Amino acid sequence: MTTATQPGVLKVLANSFLGHTPRWYKLAIVACLILNAVVFYTVGPLITGWLILGEFIFTLAMALKCFPLQPGGLLALEAVILGLTDTHTVYREVEHGLPVLLLVIFMVAGVHFLRGMLYRMISHILLGIHSRLLLNLVIIVVVSVFSAFLDALTLLAVLVAVSIGFYEVYHKVVSSKGYHEDPDLTDDYVDELHRADLEQFRAVLRSMLMHGAIGTAIGGVCTLVGEPENIVIGTEAGWSFVEFFVNAAPSTIPTLLAGFATCVVIEKYKWFGYGAELPAGVRQILLDEDRRQRANHTARDRLMLIAQAVVGVLLVLALGFHVAEIGLIGLAVIVIVSSIAGVTNEHHIAEAFMPGLPFASLLVVFYVIVAMISSQHMFVPIIQWVLAMEDRMQVFMIFVTNGALSAISDNVFVAAIYMKELKAAFDAGLTSRELFDAQSVAVVMGTGIPSMSTPNGQAAFLYLLTSQIAPLIRLGYGRMLWMALPYAIVTTIVAGLTLY
Repeated sequence: MTTATQPGVLKVLANSFLGHTPRWYKLAIVACLILNAVVFYTVGPLITGWLILGEFIFTLAMALKCFPLQPGGLLALEAVILGLTDTHTVYREVEHGLPVLLLVIFMVAGVHFLRGMLYRMISHILLGIHSRLLLNLVIIVVVSVFSAFLDALTLLAVLVAVSIGFYEVYHKVVSSKGYHEDPDLTDDYVDELHRADLEQFRAVLRSMLMHGAIGTAIGGVCTLVGEPENIVIGTEAGWSFVEFFVNAAPSTIPTLLAGFATCVVIEKYKWFGYGAELPAGVRQILLDEDRRQRANHTARDRLMLIAQAVVGVLLVLALGFHVAEIGLIGLAVIVIVSSIAGVTNEHHIAEAFMPGLPFASLLVVFYVIVAMISSQHMFVPIIQWVLAMEDRMQVFMIFVTNGALSAISDNVFVAAIYMKELKAAFDAGLTSRELFDAQSVAVVMGTGIPSMSTPNGQAAFLYLLTSQIAPLIRLGYGRMLWMALPYAIVTTIVAGLTLY
């Protein structure tokens, strides 16, 4: 090729920028970066901060078009360059988020090493309960109960790992590429005869994962250890585990029951994308795979399943008693199971970390946005406006504004800045103990319940949105919004009424 016919540098850069992302999306990101600089120098940093926050949420909404790390990261870098925050504030936010980062890095990898046992256990439940309504009710109830004592993201990581296992098994069987060849999980090799069943199976997995995600939210608000922000709130309020449960119960228990009732209704009437039946052909393939695995199991395979089960029980106990940071418990799981299994090749170990590391990187980018919100005091006017209200309305509006801010920001961050203001007012004698307790419960419910209305409202939801399973089952930002909507509306109304 001559020099004259070679593409120009700008054209090559345009094609390379964000890879195979649609051209309109590339142009939108470039336009946002230019617009932010113009607004910063003409209108000011506060408006620019809100603009960047909206654009970052847009990149999350387009997660199926492009993983948000790159476009969101560019926006975050611009925020630092423009001086909307600084690297010291960013580092401080990352320090605060270190437990979550360790969890994503090590616990998600730990779940990978337990996937054989988890797949067998949950496949027995999925294939053993033939009633769709009962199955999904069992999922949300079990996940809710466990989320009150264990970590929500860990539970969702388990459901994601198992769902990927189900999807891979079915896809390999119906793919013309062949069961023993390298898997290609796109639809290119799926025969037309199986396309309808595949779409329905995707709907089943979407329902299962969304019920599970909702379960982590409505269960997590119930106890001091259910959500990371609960520990912040409980510490500022001076509550023990029992005091937290007793104070929050008048709001958390009705909200929990409302969530269960919502599950029954939407599954019964097949609303909001729920109600898909597991196709008979899919059920048979999963049953056949289960029988094939049982028939081909060696003594070593059975030993590995037993070892994984024992480690799984120890994991639950360690999480329940909080013997260490969750991420460190995950690292212990990796060490023990890989040692027993004889996995010493670093490339095989690296495979376990692949699902979690992109999300961990995205979380750090997210903390840059949180640092920008903190540096620009973007939420302070809202908090001051709420605290100027009379007592009864103040408690209700703390819940409402907490929910709105948590839906677009970090729950722990929102809880921390609210509790700082509320505790200062209580220490100064401006509020009674009864009112302070009511305000604290409002913060618990606000950060935990309305925040599930958006995928970026909770770390577990954001993990699901950016996980490997999301594009396979067509679970994008818009669909997550739609499927979470009935839960968000019902539980928010119930929680709000109990607080008002």
